[in-house]
This record gives sequence, C-alpha cells and structure tokens, in this order.
Amino acid sequence: MTAPGRLLVVGFDGSPHGDAALRWTLGVAAQPGDRIRAVVVRPADALLPGTSYAIQPHGRHPSAEHRPHDDIVAIRQEFPDAPDIEIRTPHGDPATELVTASTEADLLVVGAHGTGLARELLLGSVSRECVRYSRCPVVVITPEAARRLTPAPAG
Repeated sequence: MTAPGRLLVVGFDGSPHGDAALRWTLGVAAQPGDRIRAVVVRPADALLPGTSYAIQPHGRHPSAEHRPHDDIVAIRQEFPDAPDIEIRTPHGDPATELVTASTEADLLVVGAHGTGLARELLLGSVSRECVRYSRCPVVVITPEAARRLTPAPAG
C-alpha cells in the first residue's frame, strides 16, 4: 500500500519572490504523489458591494491586468515531471488566508518581500505571520534566494 502524498501549499502573488517560491516547490520540494496548491489571495477591498450610496455604485471588480493563473501555468511548464497545481483564490488578508490554508498542508512555502537593504534582513509581514501561526512547517524564500532561483532572461 502506497502512502498518500503530501499537500504543499504555496503563497503566490505574481512577484519574483512568489515565482521563486513556486519554482522551489516544483523543483526541490515536490516528490512523486505530492499535491501542490497555489493560494492567490485577492484583497478583501476588491469585494466592496455596490450600493446607491457608494462612490462606485456598481462595486469594484478585480483588476484584469494581472493574471496569476497564467503565470502559474507558465512556471509549471518549466517542470515537466512536477505534479499539477491546484489554484485557489480566496479573498481576504493574505497572512490570514495562508495560515488557514496551512491547517490542511504538510508544508507552506512563501516568499519574503524586501525592498531595501534593511528590509531584506527582516521577513515581510505576511511571511512573518505565516512563520508565527502556521499549523505546518514553513519555508520562506528570501529576496536573495529569489534572485538565485529566478532564471536569467533569454538573450
């Protein structure tokens, strides 16, 4: 009897750090039989309902310019032997949604955003909350790791 594979949850936001987290999961962490779930959290304020008293009476719609599904599919194609990726798009606070997803997961992988030298020494707020409250082990892909894991542009 074969043991069921693990569930690996990846926080994905379309940033280089999110791309690197997905690449690390597909290339390093995933083993035969594993399942990969990419969690793309949409901000809760994108769901404001329309009312006659609102500035936007018909509500707001999520931006169509960024398509994380297409990015995930493109990255997945770089790893022909990796498992398929299930994509979930909950609405809310990214840290809260990823911690919630960790309750089912065997591993949570997130990217740490850093915009300056001082910030690169610290975890971003989402990764910090995931490390603090996750119900499973957490791998944080730092800005340095993201640079090393991001392929050089074809020239």
